[in-house]
Amino acid sequence: MQREYDRHLYKDRNVVERFFNRIKQFRRLATRYEKLDRNFLSFINLVFAYLWIY
Repeated sequence: MQREYDRHLYKDRNVVERFFNRIKQFRRLATRYEKLDRNFLSFINLVFAYLWIY
C-alpha cells in the first residue's frame, strides 16, 4: 500500500536537501574556519556564486 504525499512539497524539499549537500562539499564553510563574521559571510557569498554559475 502506497502512502499519500504532496508531490510539490516533496519536490521542494528535495531541492533544499540537494542544495545543502552541495554546500557541505565546501569543508571550509562547514567547519567555519573563518572566525570573523565578515570573512565568513564573504566566503558564503563566494560559494553561492560558484554554485549559481555551475
